Amino acid sequence: MKTLKHSRQRDSILECLMGRHDHPTADAIYTDIREQLPNISLGTVYRNLNLMVELGQVRKLSCGSGPDRFDADIHPHYHFVCRQCGQVQDLPMDISAQLNEAAQEHCPGQIDSHITYFYGICEDCLKKSLWKKSLETS
Repeated sequence: MKTLKHSRQRDSILECLMGRHDHPTADAIYTDIREQLPNISLGTVYRNLNLMVELGQVRKLSCGSGPDRFDADIHPHYHFVCRQCGQVQDLPMDISAQLNEAAQEHCPGQIDSHITYFYGICEDCLKKSLWKKSLETS
């Protein structure tokens, strides 16, 4: 495993990510970090995030057509992705061992984990949609 020198920039990025639960993009993290480290570059944020993913400190979420998002919670858990606004939320539910077992029946290799995204419309977007419809019918 790589040994790394201590990095104030990497520490700040990880601290920022751990303080957020909205699964921010690298650009959003960059915007937050610039308040503390005005000379940091977007490239530095991307490089450090990818290094932290490689080291297993951070999880990268690739949820479809939008930009990658990052999660400091590296424990196995599910995510909900809103198709309308792109928001990503943690789902507070247990990981299904039965899903691994069901998939194993169709896989010649050895399955030991899975990543699942649930897609739909978030509560905020549903409310906005209902609000818009109520205005149109008024």
